[in-house]
Amino acid sequence: MKKIFIITGEYSGDIHASKVVSALMSKYNDLIIEGIGGENLRNAGVKLFSDQKKMGAVGLSPKIIIDHFTLGKRVVDYITKEFKPDLVLLIDYGVFNLNVSKFLRKAGIKVFYYIPPQVWASRKWRINTIKKNIDEVLCIFPFEKEMYESYGIKTYYCGHPLVSQLPPKADKKEFFEKHGFDVNKKLVAVFPGSRVFELKQLMGVFINTVKYLQHKHPDLQFCISHAPNLSDEIYNKYLKDTNLKVIKGENQALLSVSDVLILASGTVALEAAIYQTPMIIAYRGPWLFYLIYLLVRCIKMVSLPNIISGKIIVPEIIQGDVNVRNIAYNIEKLLFDTAYRANNIAELKGVKELLSDKVSSNEVAEEIARELVL
Repeated sequence: MKKIFIITGEYSGDIHASKVVSALMSKYNDLIIEGIGGENLRNAGVKLFSDQKKMGAVGLSPKIIIDHFTLGKRVVDYITKEFKPDLVLLIDYGVFNLNVSKFLRKAGIKVFYYIPPQVWASRKWRINTIKKNIDEVLCIFPFEKEMYESYGIKTYYCGHPLVSQLPPKADKKEFFEKHGFDVNKKLVAVFPGSRVFELKQLMGVFINTVKYLQHKHPDLQFCISHAPNLSDEIYNKYLKDTNLKVIKGENQALLSVSDVLILASGTVALEAAIYQTPMIIAYRGPWLFYLIYLLVRCIKMVSLPNIISGKIIVPEIIQGDVNVRNIAYNIEKLLFDTAYRANNIAELKGVKELLSDKVSSNEVAEEIARELVL
């Protein structure tokens, strides 16, 4: 029987991994699959070496560093000395997975990388580690294939998992009735991020922008998307003096029915593009982190729709430019400038078309099957 070990680091990776496992198991019943993941992988029938709790932490505290180092050593020892798989599938989570890949290479274990680090965005020197230690990259953006192959790295374009995994648009009338919105009025939804420091940096200016727009345009409706991984207490600290509606656990439905979005940067922008919902990106972080980012970045655009299309479709308001005036101006333009809005939606449709209609998890499973001659 063939054996596969999968390493994920975050919730999204756990979901993508479970889809790949389901695709493999539906066709090949002579596989043993173990890994690091969460409930989605476990429910797919994978025996977990460890869950993701220690890996989900963000930061450079001594405890986080020690936890990652300890887990990395344990999993390398287990993979190379006990489990001895035919293939290891790394998914996202670049820092941890790239370090582990070095030891797997030394042990002669075949390694595939699905959703590789975005070396085209920053720290491009990491591509040398990928070339040295990864047998095949399973990429999700069309432009990545040419880039990796130009470095002599075997690469297969699988398509982006969101294209097949995103649910269809929600029924706007039903959604509005459920949450007490007026279907005859425009809805502006705010997605302030899923990390505490993002709320600290952005929530204040987002709320002040909402207050400004409410005063100027009384017919507009607003709501805040509550990231499910953050507590109500964290949000209430910012929202206690407002009457803003908060919606939790319905991110994709909200993305699909809103008239315009105020987003912190991230995958959510790509989800919005697939739904063809106009948006602006507003993002800032601690100035030290931003200065470091300027030193290591490879491209000047930050949002995935713009990067994929190679041009500015989504307005990007970054760092020192993040203020009420700039955000409100761009939101008003997307809401009330009819020609601009129509063109923006057409451009977002083009982004989805660039991603292809491949079912990414099936493509990954088939490439693994070809490699292992299943």
